[in-house]
Amino acid sequence: MNKIRKDFWLLRPTELRRPFLQPIALAIVGAVFCGLILFMGIMDLRRIDNTLIGVLENRGLDIIGVVQRLAQENINTLVETHRGNRQESNASLPPAESSAQKLLVTALAELGREIDNTWKSDLLSREYLKKFTAEKGLWLVAVLNAEGKVVFQNRPLEPDNADDDSLSAGGRGTNRDFLSQLSAQKKIGFIALRRQDGSGTIVIALDPDGLRFWGAKVSIEKAMSELGGGQGLAYFVIMDQREMILGSAGQTPPKLIKTDIHLSQILKGAIKVYSRKIDFQDKKVLDIVTPLYLNNQIVGLARVGLDMTGTEKIIKENRNSILIFTFIVVITALLSIWLLYHDQNRHLAGIVEMERQLEKAERLSALGQLAAGVAHEIRNPLNAISMASQRLKREFQPVREEQTKDFETLTGVIRDEIRRLNGIIEEFLTFSKSRKLELRDYPVTEVLQKIVNLIKEEAVSRGITIHTRWGHAASVIPMDMDKLQQALLNLIKNAMESIAGEGSISISVENSSRDWIGIKIKDTGCGMSPDIIEHIFSPEYTTKEKGLGLGLALAHEIIRGHGGDIHVMSRQGYGTTFEVVLPRERATDKASKS
Repeated sequence: MNKIRKDFWLLRPTELRRPFLQPIALAIVGAVFCGLILFMGIMDLRRIDNTLIGVLENRGLDIIGVVQRLAQENINTLVETHRGNRQESNASLPPAESSAQKLLVTALAELGREIDNTWKSDLLSREYLKKFTAEKGLWLVAVLNAEGKVVFQNRPLEPDNADDDSLSAGGRGTNRDFLSQLSAQKKIGFIALRRQDGSGTIVIALDPDGLRFWGAKVSIEKAMSELGGGQGLAYFVIMDQREMILGSAGQTPPKLIKTDIHLSQILKGAIKVYSRKIDFQDKKVLDIVTPLYLNNQIVGLARVGLDMTGTEKIIKENRNSILIFTFIVVITALLSIWLLYHDQNRHLAGIVEMERQLEKAERLSALGQLAAGVAHEIRNPLNAISMASQRLKREFQPVREEQTKDFETLTGVIRDEIRRLNGIIEEFLTFSKSRKLELRDYPVTEVLQKIVNLIKEEAVSRGITIHTRWGHAASVIPMDMDKLQQALLNLIKNAMESIAGEGSISISVENSSRDWIGIKIKDTGCGMSPDIIEHIFSPEYTTKEKGLGLGLALAHEIIRGHGGDIHVMSRQGYGTTFEVVLPRERATDKASKS
């Protein structure tokens, strides 16, 4: 069968040999589809990532905005207080009346204590004071002894009167004279801190830039203290344009790289906010940098680091969900495409098989018609040969006795072969005419009895015993008697031919149901294997050395023509049972009753 199918497939036109969908086309469609799904998954991940980062950015900007607003309020308080004091011609720093002012005085006092500790350690010098004031954003730091003389100062004071050199850089003059001269300096504020033992005084002076720096510093530190900790802050740092820290909270952040975050563009206000993910102390942190505005001017940078542990967890969960969903969709798509390809090609193979069977049926039909014509034409020469052989045997028998035996053997061979050829022709003619049925009601037991009477002598001669059991079955059914008799005869002959030596055949009629009658033909022959049973009703299949194998095919077609069916039960070495099931009524009669 596979050889026939392959040959038939190769004989088909090229366009019909192609699969319904080409594998390459399916692969391209699948790849495009899977690519689109993956692209959509990646876009969803980016969208979720950007959304969560946007939420964190807004949170960081809110924190910076709160600190910026509180710092601005503190600075406004310092400015108003300082203006009032300057109207009273007092150049000293404002007294500690508000919390911001207290913080400013406290911060400068801390600087004084630091200088005092250095003084006690005999490490104080003019160079030290120059470095100290540069780092702390101070204008002047002076150290006076108990007599009020200047011991160290980072810079000389310009005297108000050129003739008065009592307060020259050499350190001459009293404490009061030094403070009076310092008070005369325009736009300079100062604070004088006396040592607890009265052994000296430390004076810290701020120019306008220094006052703004320290005002902003204490205001921002106060705002940060009011803001409180927590809120997922890894660090919070505010710097001025000189990168001096105005306030900080949390841990020390990594140093900024100007080329990475475009510090110059941020300080100009060209970039409103810049954020990036960084690794900070074994965790992911969103680093947010934005300009800091005070008095409607950019005075520095605000830098916030927000812990992304929770955000990364959400992103990871969404990423896993999207990846799993994408994987399921891709697998489903690939499986659907494969099933589509397999199903369509299976249907195409079915169509090819149907076309092959149709072509085979047409070829067999044409062969049958040709065979019927040839068989009809052959019968006349066969009759002539048969009559000639009979006349030879009757009239031309040899005189010599030793030749008579050979003569009878040869004429017997001729007679037997003519009979076999005639049987083959009868099978062809019967098979070609088997489709035309004329149904009449007739007892099936009488048909079976005629067959038994016909083959009884042959069965006895072969040592085969025939058992019959008609029972009490109502056996009248619609049939074409001649054709049904031929079908049943073929089944019984097949049973006889399966018995090599002695054996038996049982023929019985039973009521299968109210609408069906069953005929069983059971033999004790050689039996059949499952492979043989599968093909016994095919016209081109036979296991006999002689004959065409049309007997069972003819029987099957006749019984199916009567609306019945044949069931075969066989086991190799244990015999075979054919069960013929026939309807008790015609299909048209059933339809009219219903």
